[in-house]
Amino acid sequence: MNNKFIEIIATALSISKRQVENTLKLLEEGNTIPFVSRYRKEVTESLDEQQIGSIKQQYAKLTEIEKRRETIINSIEKQGKMTNELRAKLEKTTSLSELEDIYLPFKPKKKTRATIAKAKGLEPLAKILFNQENINIYEKAESFITKEVETIEDALQGARDIIAEWINEDQTARNKIRKLYDKEAIIRCKVVSSKKEEAEKYKDYFNSEENLKRCVSHRLLAMRRGEEEGFLKLSIATDDQEALDKLENIYIKGDSLASQQMSIAISDSYKRLLGPSMETEFRAISKDNADEEAIKVFSDNLRQLLLASPLGQKNVLAIDPGYRTGCKVVCLDNQGNLLHNETIYPHPPQSEIKQALKKIASLVNAYKIEAIAIGNGTASRETEALVKRIKYDRDVQVFVVSENGASVYSASSAAREEFPQYDVTVRGSVSIGRRLMDPLAELVKIEPKSIGVGQYQHDINQNKLSEALNQVVESCVNLVGVNLNTASKHLLTYVSGLGPQLAQNIVDYRKENGVFNSRKELKKVKRMGGKAFEQCAGFLRIPDGKHPLDNSAVHPESYFVVKKMAENMNCLVRNLLEDESLRNKIKIENYVTEQIGLPTLKDIMEELAKPGRDPRTKVQVFEFEKDIHAIEDLKVGIVLSGIVTNITNFGAFVDIGIKENGLVHISQLANRFVKNPSEIVQIHQHVKVKVIDVDIERKRIQLSMKDFGRMKDE
Repeated sequence: MNNKFIEIIATALSISKRQVENTLKLLEEGNTIPFVSRYRKEVTESLDEQQIGSIKQQYAKLTEIEKRRETIINSIEKQGKMTNELRAKLEKTTSLSELEDIYLPFKPKKKTRATIAKAKGLEPLAKILFNQENINIYEKAESFITKEVETIEDALQGARDIIAEWINEDQTARNKIRKLYDKEAIIRCKVVSSKKEEAEKYKDYFNSEENLKRCVSHRLLAMRRGEEEGFLKLSIATDDQEALDKLENIYIKGDSLASQQMSIAISDSYKRLLGPSMETEFRAISKDNADEEAIKVFSDNLRQLLLASPLGQKNVLAIDPGYRTGCKVVCLDNQGNLLHNETIYPHPPQSEIKQALKKIASLVNAYKIEAIAIGNGTASRETEALVKRIKYDRDVQVFVVSENGASVYSASSAAREEFPQYDVTVRGSVSIGRRLMDPLAELVKIEPKSIGVGQYQHDINQNKLSEALNQVVESCVNLVGVNLNTASKHLLTYVSGLGPQLAQNIVDYRKENGVFNSRKELKKVKRMGGKAFEQCAGFLRIPDGKHPLDNSAVHPESYFVVKKMAENMNCLVRNLLEDESLRNKIKIENYVTEQIGLPTLKDIMEELAKPGRDPRTKVQVFEFEKDIHAIEDLKVGIVLSGIVTNITNFGAFVDIGIKENGLVHISQLANRFVKNPSEIVQIHQHVKVKVIDVDIERKRIQLSMKDFGRMKDE
């Protein structure tokens, strides 16, 4: 473990070196972030998942820089050009760009104008010009004329080419221009004139320019996409004259003939080498920053979606609505198992309304249905209205459920494995029903990128996006906890310490031996070693297990503490879970040991009060406006109820019960300045919105939430 890294990370995150070192040790020992955050608070001094993730990420980044440093040092040593001063310089820096600047003069080069000039023997003349000696440079240049250097101007040009490369490779010059770019770089965007008509969707960027630092991520990613599609031309530059003035301040020593040649070389170096190099660097930096911001938006949205309110274990009838192909109906039991499926045709062209009403009522009765889930795609509103016309013999709640990613799941290998005998339409309906029962358990079966919340997801670094989203899924699964006896292989895969193989082994064990009666029984699962058991046990629940704590977030390693508490209270562990007065008598400071401190003991007491409590809120029924079914029904000024479906940096998209979602721009979210839309709204939140603009031709709806209090969150 590199002590220098520990100090850098501690400073960057404003935490102690001890916290960083202890956390890194835990991670190196194979502990997962959810496990460390929940069960090793004494060691990390209560760092949360985000802080632990940042430590891991920064250490990995610094390690990559260290690898690059070693490569550079080896390269320079092989060239025989390493000095003590150069080595000290290389070892001191923690910046990758600075490291590359130092290496630039030693980097093996292809043929350049400077290397050609050096080969012609013009380096001594370049040194004379660079030093700006007060001599007749034309006479001096004449002495360099050879068969390869035919004129005085050829000699001076070659010398300037060498100087231009020296300036480009000079760390001082690069830092000066880098600081200028960082502060004042302008990003300019123009439309490719021959493609103006095709590029209509990028109209906002046809002739735009703004300070690169202030260019928000979604605008940058949109411009880059337009450039990649061949519609836009992008450039990043700073004021040329200001850049040249800064370089001349470094190199120009007077007003001699040599100084004039230097001035020409400086201009050439900046325009041909240094400027383009900085543009490339800042293109990469700005893209990385935009990716980071977009990934954060995607991650936040995904977390909210995964932690959406579950209906719980109820018998559900789910409908994937449609017109010509009909509505696919499935009935699920309270564990999500498929009991029945068929197709009804209540909408045009068949319009078999009576038959459909009769069939739904019959299925609700036959399968003791408690809730109906309707996908929010085509014919959703009509199907919802139809279902609500029926008078049931029981209390049946009706919900409209997001279909995002359902088609991806229905065509996936996971769906084929689960329902080999059914087609994609049946699988899609099952997914809609299960999403209502438990969004988290169902959504983990879909690749996070396919769920459809975020901005410009295909333009982001895909490896970084996948890594970040998988961490979000892992975090959510372990926050909620998993029923060991009902969880699918896909859900178990994300449990701390498991992964695909152990998840499959658990499922296989259940098939062969029946349900688990205790967490200890996990040790009998094939390949379940001590480390894996330690990592996963606290996140797995057994509702009717032999040990009362097996349905709680209390880790088995701490059972002895609870047992000791019960003994001291002259009661059973179960009594502590049931009797608040007994728990109130416990003085947790009496149970502090070297391994277990107050943070863990406080967590244990919270868990005893609400064992296995689901941190998610309860699902609520929502109704769209009855008279609004299409974009043509909208009028400026009307107020509607809606559900937030996606959040971006520029605003929130709201489902108002028609095919097209409306956009509440960030400026319309509240009667005050809003820096981040997530301050105001969350995914699946119920909101009141006012229509402020409708563009039927472009299918765009502008909404406002100003002057409206938020409806109750779902």
